[in-house]
Amino acid sequence: MMALVVHLKTVDYLRGKGDRIAKVTFRGLSSFSRIAENCEEAAHFNETFRWPIASKLDGNEMLEIQVYNYSKVFSNRLVGTFRMVLQKVAEEGQLELTDTLIDDNNTSIKTSVSIEIRYQTMDGTVGVWSDGEFCCDAPDDRDGTFAFETDSLLSGQSHGSGTSPGRSLHGSIPTFRKAGKGVFSAMKLGKIKSSRDDHKKGDEPAVLDMEDLDRKAMRLAGALDPDTISLASVTAVTTNVSNKRSKPDIKMEPSSGRPVDYQISITVIEARQLVGLNMDPVVCVEIGDDKKYTSMKESTNCPYYNEYFVFDFHVPPDVMFDKIIKLSVIHSKNLLRSGTLVGTFKLDVGTVYSQAEHQFYHKWAMLSDPDDITAGCKGYIKCDIAVVGKGDNIKTPHKANETDEDDIEGNLLLPEGVPSERQWARFYVKIYRAEGLPKMNTSIMANVKKAFIGENRDLVDPYVQVQFAGQKGKTSVQKSSYEPIWNEQIVFTEMFPPLCKRMKVQIRDSDKVNDVAIGTHFIDLRKISNDGDKGFLPTLGPAWVNMYGSTRQYTLMDEHQDLNEGLGEGVSFRARLLVSVAVEILDTTSTEIMSSTEVQVEPVSNISESATGKIEEFFLFGSFLEATMIDRKIGDKAISFEVTIGNYGNQIDGVSKPSSAKKKKKDGENEEEESELIQNSSEDEADEEGDLVSVSSTPLMKPVITDRNYFHLPYFEKKPCIYIKSWWQDQRRRLYNSNMMDKIADKLEEGLNDVQEIIKTEKAFPERRLRGVLEELSTGCSRFVTLANKDVNQAGRTKLDRERLKSCMREMDSMGQQAKQLRTQVKKNTVRDKLKLVHNFLQRLRFLADEPQHSIPDVFIWMMSNNKRIAYARIPSKDILYSIVDEETGKDCGKVKAAFLRLPGKKGFGPAGWTVQAKLEMYLWLGLNKQRKDFLSGLPNGFEETKAARTGPGLQSVPPISLVYNMKQVFQLRAHMYQARSLFAADSSGLSDPFARVFFSTHSQVTEVLSETLCPTWDQLLVFDDVELYGEASELRDDPPIIVVEIYDQDTVGKAEFIGRTFAKPITKMCDEHYGPPRFPPQLEYYQIYRGNCTAGDLLAAFELLQIGQAGRADLPPIEGPTDSERGPILPVPLGIRPVLSRYRIEVLFWGLRDLKRINLAQVDRPRVDIECAGRGVQSALIQNYKKNPNFSTLVKWFEVDLPENELLHPPLNIRVVDCRAFGRYILVGSHAVTSLRRFIYSAPDKTSNNWASAGDIIVNMDTDPLVRKMDTVVKLDATSDAVVKVDMNEEENDKEKKKKKKKKKGEVEEEDETDESMLDWWSKYFASIETLMEILKAQEAAQAEAEEREDLEIAAEGADIKPDDLPMKGSKTKEKSKDKKSSKDKKKGHAGDGSEKRPVKPKVDELLVYNKELESEYGNFEDWLHTFNLYRGKAVDDDEHALDDDRIVGRFKGSLCMYKLPLSEEITREAGFDPNMGMFQSIPHNDPINVLVRVYVVRATDLHPADINGKADPYIVIKLGKSEVRDKENYISKQLNPVFGKSFDIEAKFPMESMLTVSVYDWDLVGTDDLIGETKIDLENRYYSKYRATCGIASNYSVHGYNVWRDPMKPSQILAKLCKEGKLDGPHYGPGGRVNVANRIFQGPTEIEDENGLKKQTEEHLALTVLRHWEEIPRVGCKLIPEHVETRPLLNPDKPGIEQGRIEMWVDMFPMDMPAPGPAIDISPRKPKRYELRVIIWNTDEVILEDDDYFTGEKSSDIFVRGWLKGQQEDKQDTDVHYHSLTGEGNFNWRFVFPFDYLMAEEKIVISKKESMFSWDETEYKIPARLTMQVWDADHFSADDFLGAIELDLNRFPRGAKTAKQCSIDMIRNEQELPTISIFKQKRVKGWWPFVARDENDEMELTGKVEAELHLMTAEEAEKSPVGLGRNEPDPLEKPNRPDTSLMWFLSPLKSIRYFIWHNYRWLILKALGLLLLLLMLGLFLYSIPGYLVKKMLGA
Repeated sequence: MMALVVHLKTVDYLRGKGDRIAKVTFRGLSSFSRIAENCEEAAHFNETFRWPIASKLDGNEMLEIQVYNYSKVFSNRLVGTFRMVLQKVAEEGQLELTDTLIDDNNTSIKTSVSIEIRYQTMDGTVGVWSDGEFCCDAPDDRDGTFAFETDSLLSGQSHGSGTSPGRSLHGSIPTFRKAGKGVFSAMKLGKIKSSRDDHKKGDEPAVLDMEDLDRKAMRLAGALDPDTISLASVTAVTTNVSNKRSKPDIKMEPSSGRPVDYQISITVIEARQLVGLNMDPVVCVEIGDDKKYTSMKESTNCPYYNEYFVFDFHVPPDVMFDKIIKLSVIHSKNLLRSGTLVGTFKLDVGTVYSQAEHQFYHKWAMLSDPDDITAGCKGYIKCDIAVVGKGDNIKTPHKANETDEDDIEGNLLLPEGVPSERQWARFYVKIYRAEGLPKMNTSIMANVKKAFIGENRDLVDPYVQVQFAGQKGKTSVQKSSYEPIWNEQIVFTEMFPPLCKRMKVQIRDSDKVNDVAIGTHFIDLRKISNDGDKGFLPTLGPAWVNMYGSTRQYTLMDEHQDLNEGLGEGVSFRARLLVSVAVEILDTTSTEIMSSTEVQVEPVSNISESATGKIEEFFLFGSFLEATMIDRKIGDKAISFEVTIGNYGNQIDGVSKPSSAKKKKKDGENEEEESELIQNSSEDEADEEGDLVSVSSTPLMKPVITDRNYFHLPYFEKKPCIYIKSWWQDQRRRLYNSNMMDKIADKLEEGLNDVQEIIKTEKAFPERRLRGVLEELSTGCSRFVTLANKDVNQAGRTKLDRERLKSCMREMDSMGQQAKQLRTQVKKNTVRDKLKLVHNFLQRLRFLADEPQHSIPDVFIWMMSNNKRIAYARIPSKDILYSIVDEETGKDCGKVKAAFLRLPGKKGFGPAGWTVQAKLEMYLWLGLNKQRKDFLSGLPNGFEETKAARTGPGLQSVPPISLVYNMKQVFQLRAHMYQARSLFAADSSGLSDPFARVFFSTHSQVTEVLSETLCPTWDQLLVFDDVELYGEASELRDDPPIIVVEIYDQDTVGKAEFIGRTFAKPITKMCDEHYGPPRFPPQLEYYQIYRGNCTAGDLLAAFELLQIGQAGRADLPPIEGPTDSERGPILPVPLGIRPVLSRYRIEVLFWGLRDLKRINLAQVDRPRVDIECAGRGVQSALIQNYKKNPNFSTLVKWFEVDLPENELLHPPLNIRVVDCRAFGRYILVGSHAVTSLRRFIYSAPDKTSNNWASAGDIIVNMDTDPLVRKMDTVVKLDATSDAVVKVDMNEEENDKEKKKKKKKKKGEVEEEDETDESMLDWWSKYFASIETLMEILKAQEAAQAEAEEREDLEIAAEGADIKPDDLPMKGSKTKEKSKDKKSSKDKKKGHAGDGSEKRPVKPKVDELLVYNKELESEYGNFEDWLHTFNLYRGKAVDDDEHALDDDRIVGRFKGSLCMYKLPLSEEITREAGFDPNMGMFQSIPHNDPINVLVRVYVVRATDLHPADINGKADPYIVIKLGKSEVRDKENYISKQLNPVFGKSFDIEAKFPMESMLTVSVYDWDLVGTDDLIGETKIDLENRYYSKYRATCGIASNYSVHGYNVWRDPMKPSQILAKLCKEGKLDGPHYGPGGRVNVANRIFQGPTEIEDENGLKKQTEEHLALTVLRHWEEIPRVGCKLIPEHVETRPLLNPDKPGIEQGRIEMWVDMFPMDMPAPGPAIDISPRKPKRYELRVIIWNTDEVILEDDDYFTGEKSSDIFVRGWLKGQQEDKQDTDVHYHSLTGEGNFNWRFVFPFDYLMAEEKIVISKKESMFSWDETEYKIPARLTMQVWDADHFSADDFLGAIELDLNRFPRGAKTAKQCSIDMIRNEQELPTISIFKQKRVKGWWPFVARDENDEMELTGKVEAELHLMTAEEAEKSPVGLGRNEPDPLEKPNRPDTSLMWFLSPLKSIRYFIWHNYRWLILKALGLLLLLLMLGLFLYSIPGYLVKKMLGA
């Protein structure tokens, strides 16, 4: 390790007196010295700085020392600078000198500096050093932590933590790989206060107050501002900085490999531009092996399907995401023939799942032909694809009137960042050879073979299979070889970038019966390529990949076979395979390319040995310091531990010896076989070469009992060791880079967890900690860039290594820069947003750190008993790899690691996986054999080595086989077990009887058992006496072993059941330390309890480890004896540690119980609720008859209790419901634990805010345009001002009229006049609202994108030092708008003025609000005062995500809580009308039963899960409420997955008995029972009583007739009066001029209303409505009142929990029966389609291409006819007559088509009802876009007619026809988007020329003809009045066309036809010839006459 060391001694001849600080800089890395305080002449720094350097020291490099006068307040003042060139140092290696400084002007000053410099090189050529210097420990004066100025502390150390500042924080790096949410905050190892030495400063307080913090920070960083210091370095939040131990991973259970439910839904909407003439396409959807087909559409190449398919899977995630979704279009498939493939599109499920919302919506998939890659695009399919896992909810955009997205190119089905033009590429996977394969056959077979053949064969026949993008390729089979050599390449041809993420490479064993996998490796293409602009194509290797799987011994039925298939974590090394991957992009235009995409297998040349790197000898050392918690099942036999790396060290089933005579050593390649697996006998003999022999397993030893459950091995003084030599290609660089990134990521993760913890516990200054985290990140990144850029040209470096290094360096560099910029943006209010951004960094880092090319295989530790493998731990080799550079070392290398062994494979799933099989404290070190000298340096000190007995000569450095510790310390551990909360329910009662077991070293103790609770408060101190720990005292102080706490549920019979476990570290006190603040007594902390991978509660406890000195226990702080006489000898938690309590009163509102299920088959009859908190409680009144009235008679009760002052320590409150049976028996019905009481803490209303309005009237500005409406008007106006803002509601209308007129002038679109009022119905309102919803969502997306863009700009700007304000405010306007829009979205939606800029011509329709979610989620479940608590009973189930606890819910308790500190201020109780019985629950309605009319409106359902085999469903509605049920079975809708119901149902209900409304959608079946598709439940009671007034939504406008009639029986004025009365408000006072005053606020509005007859009347209703719509702006009682709305609720099916089965749009109105009855329900029945008739007259055609050759003349002609139909009605197609023998492509027809159709105006769809097949029971309704297809054909008498061309016109938007045939061109179709379009529904009549097109061989569109047509649309009534005939028939016949005579046979009038023929074909030529002739004639004449003329002129005649 090269390094430059500078020893700064003193600075002399300083002027004045003050604090000084020095800064030393080398290679851009600066370090500050400590501060020399109050020095006069001389400052004695006496400090050493060391820079590890990677490249040789150059003679021209500079060292710079700057000396400053240090100031706490101002910036530091420079005294002078010293610079020197290091040439002499580079030559001599050492230098001492004293020299003067120079000031800013480069003049020398008196002050001088004395330094000593040393330069150390690797080989020791320059300078020599002693070991002491090498470590370069911190300066003795511990205050002076020196900070790297580059970016604050390189290793954010806490002051005086026991590591040297040069070291990075190894210890504080958690080992969580897959932990997901910061496990660390969960583990709370992180919380242990950082160790502090007792140095001069005395102890610091645990959490410093701010001034202190600032001072400290200043001292640390000198001139840096206080925020740059990572808080980690200052406060005690960070983890103990340990350098001897690494952290354990708490998540025990392997999560992959367990099957989960998935549902994939695919909607195939339509296809366009399919290549081919007149085809009958079918779309096939294929996932894995499941295929589904759409119906066939006839003769069209743009079919419309709109069919929905659902696939259900139950497989592990890995398998799911690798499945391929394949969409293919097949032409003319029928029962007999399979059809021809047009094109396919493939992507894997993982790609879809990684999209936002896990879906692609309305995207176009581009088809390509797998058999012909030169062909290009074969068409497009428009589809939706969604993948739903359990618990995902898909947000579908609203399915109303979608305008067809015709922009195909802009909406391709591709993930973001993939270019739309994908190219074909070849993927070459080269398979060279494999090593170390296991036996795959029994030895008996081998012996039989040997007997017959006489030679011993290897027992495996391997081949390699590669799967990619749905295709498989296999190599040849190498018979009988443990070391097969293939040298073959498998070539896939696939589009690039591929939409499949992983390639699966599998070694398989070929077998007569069935082939089995030996091992599997996945290559993730994202990791071996980079799509950036400086990126690279996928490339890999040649590199060895390691495969892991089941254990190697061969059994016929391998129980862990799944592991070999790549599912789950492999438990043993299986083999390694040498592969490489390369990609080449194909040039599809070249001719010699092979056009098929079949998989090819070709041989490749062999590859040299050194290509994968130089083989080096590695040395692995391990020492077992402790083996505890050994499961009792294995405790009775002797146990040993075996460590293996690859096949080295594996003694049972390791290397299978190849039989062939491969004994010649090739470069140590066969070293693996050479190092004959040493049997135990040869353990201590050495090879003849004097080489050491590996010892890979510990001696057998019998376990000793710890307690009832666990044993331990008696490794006391003597710790066994293992060591293994192995040979691998030296690719450490890869692992080093990966380690560096991992460490940065670990540090970042820990920092982020800290920040989250600070935010969660509401501590001060999370932003400082976040700044510190970013600081560390940017330092880490820059450090990475300097370190990673070396030994670049090492042997065996692959292209991927080079490219990856480049891209990692770039990424890390930019990440460092971004972190720096982000740091400056972190403010108090942006912490949360920035935290999210930093989380992205973390994911990015983790992704980068994962090295795709393996090198050294992972290390496995197996516990062996009876020569069988019992349990294992797998340790990645990179984690224990040694490097001279600290940052590159693995995080567990040379550290003590707690490893938990677990059962292999499936055995480890579920409960078996939670119990620890054994806990090891292990020390591991892996490195090159030649670096071996330091391999023991990380062990706890104080041991002697025991070597093997006979060591040969020259073997001084044999590793020890065991260590003997002669130093041991005695401690007492005190575990203060206070309480646990939210434990897992382990008993059938839904509760547990928990007790905790605490393990420390080889000791264990238990707390008492508390029965029937999930929140036990043990309040118990467990004392472990005489705990012996080995090692040096000081080390143990900084880094004690961990404590494991396991929580169990005590059962009366059988053994206790495991609930969960957590880890903790104790705070240690040595015998010479004082027991007092800040470290003692310790604070209680929360530790997260894990059960498998799920959380199972929290433990509140504190642990202290106290050293017992010479004086014995007398020195320890005293323990008070047991205080409670009842609890016997149990010690309580002592006073200093248990929380400080104060008196609280908890009031409980008892409302009622709902939905109680039967208990043991008996109905619950007389329930009671018991509330308990911290040992005190209260009981509700008894409900006398639950059936009759489930509400409580006494509403409010209260109790007082002592609770901790710290809210975070509040115990949970338990709600339990018991049923009182006869004879005084009680049965527990169910229970609920309220874990956090915070939301129920009462805070007195702020008096000031209450009366702020009393000064004067405030005018609420009622602006009707939400785009510019300001939300905060109310607050902004000064309370004393009395201005009135007047808004005229009609201005806007006039405005719109004007706009419309303007628009018309342009003449682009002639819009109809305002829709007639009588035409409008409820659906108009609904569709208008949906449009608004879409716009708002779009605006939100835009705003979000805008904000992100802005942020990027800011970041970029900061990099360039521009102030963000100078940036061009791009789109700032739209941003403001959308912001306002967002806020106004919920407040006010009703005015159609919304977006008046965008849609100036939208008719003004009153709108309602469409929520795309349930109403509950928008309004906090309507728990504004009445809360619902679910009651649980029964054992909790263990599923992955703590499955849905719904099955355990046995009922619901309704009520509320309110807690406050006593005494309460008297003001509240003195208020008028205060009812002391109701406590804090004043003005709550009474809970007597009431009758309510419930009116349920069901609009429609979308995306239902198909229930029938045909992939459809026949849905109908069922509504249940209490005992009443409405089944609407006869109105089922046939074969629809998006049915429109449009129905309302009235049900009378009696609350509270009937308050849960269930709306279900069932599937109608002709035979058998109907199936439930899905259902949704609505709690009506909470809605009814909510202050949001959810009984009947408030409309946007008040009208007494028409489609927007007022629904509520109470008028707005009555509602307003009632609200004012209830809220004790002053008002409403209606004043003149359209104003109303409520609570000193003035609202305005119109005062007139029109009745049915159009008469105007005065009314106050508009005014009242205005107030109601702004009720949230009223102080104190105001809240948003629910507007008229439609809510969208997910439908769920109990059989498929958690997966949405569709959605239903509906709303509910409720009317109390004691009020006047409401009017009739509004009619929302679906619109009936309107009958139309489209008349198309085909007048003429022109320029139709000529198909037929004439027999005689060979001239071209065509027999033209035109065919037409409306889309979806192919069977009703109509043809014209034939125009025979057209020689010019001209045809005359005068023919009329008539197409009657039913049309839905609002949805722009044609409605067709037809039977799907002859077997269908009833007709199915289809909705299809209105498109007219016209085709031109060439009629043939004998053969099939030839298709010539077609055009499809979308009747809603098609290009206007050209006036003449000349002007008609193909551009009318090509540039469809740019041309103005017209709609036949608005124009009614259109005539013009349109082009016919077809596709030629090259897929280009070509013009094949033109048609002159006239379209005329009439309603059915109009058509009846003026009927017409088809063709040229009566009535209203068309005249016969005037067809030219050419159509007669040509020989009747040859001249005529020749004229036609010649003139038509050659007219231009003839004309040109004539012109030329004329010219020549003129020229001739000119030449002829010119001489004569000239003579004349000359002679002047």
